[in-house]
Amino acid sequence: MEKQKDTRHWKVKLHEIIYEADTPNGKMFDIILILAIIASIILVMLESVESFDRDYHNFLNISEWIITILFTLEYIARIISIKQPRKYIFSFYGVIDLLATIPKYLSLIFIGTHALVALRALRLLRVFRILKLTRYLGASMTLAGALKASRIKIAVFLFVVLLLTVILGTIMYLIEGPQNGFTSIPYSMYWAIVTLTTVGYGDISPHTPLGQFLASIVMILGYGIIAIPTGIVTSEMAKKDTQIHVNTLHCKYCGSDKHLDNADYCNKCGKKLRDE
Repeated sequence: MEKQKDTRHWKVKLHEIIYEADTPNGKMFDIILILAIIASIILVMLESVESFDRDYHNFLNISEWIITILFTLEYIARIISIKQPRKYIFSFYGVIDLLATIPKYLSLIFIGTHALVALRALRLLRVFRILKLTRYLGASMTLAGALKASRIKIAVFLFVVLLLTVILGTIMYLIEGPQNGFTSIPYSMYWAIVTLTTVGYGDISPHTPLGQFLASIVMILGYGIIAIPTGIVTSEMAKKDTQIHVNTLHCKYCGSDKHLDNADYCNKCGKKLRDE
């Protein structure tokens, strides 16, 4: 009985350190983790520089293996410190953590897969939780809610823009023709998209007065079009009259996070978040 209690105690302690950024140990662990991720990404970048890799290949390789082993131990610790490991393994962060760990091992079997270590950059998403920026977590949920609420309006807007590019591309093809570089309607649509988004590569441009006049209208139209999605999302965000405040607590039973401040029970499985 005492042995089971001790086992449960160290698992609870491990869960607190790995999953909770509200505690000093948890914050320190996550900051160290972020530094290791950044160091790993820098190592991959340096290894891609041929002259640097030639002079310091052994150092880079050993350093990368040390970080990979640390990430492997961390991945295992995350699995054994929760009640339902499957919830973490198949979660968004669980998949990212796995993808961030396996490339170095795959490089022993398949040549060229080591470059996939750069996927570890995705793990920097944890920075929002690490620095205990709960107000930013709440703000990100508000933004996500606004984007979700406005997705139909944005989809309709993009469909209209697509139709507009087809119409403008076709008209410009008829006006300019192949002799002025508009060799096909799809290529003319490419010009319409580049001009409408105000990118303006300049690799293709109208030569006739009528074509230049149409291009001027498209450029002015582009400025208005760029502002529309921003206005749609801003309008939806304004409807969110209260900001959602969440903490960094993870449920040790189901792995769910983003609980409301002062929540005592998990919003997914209903189990207690904190042990008495």
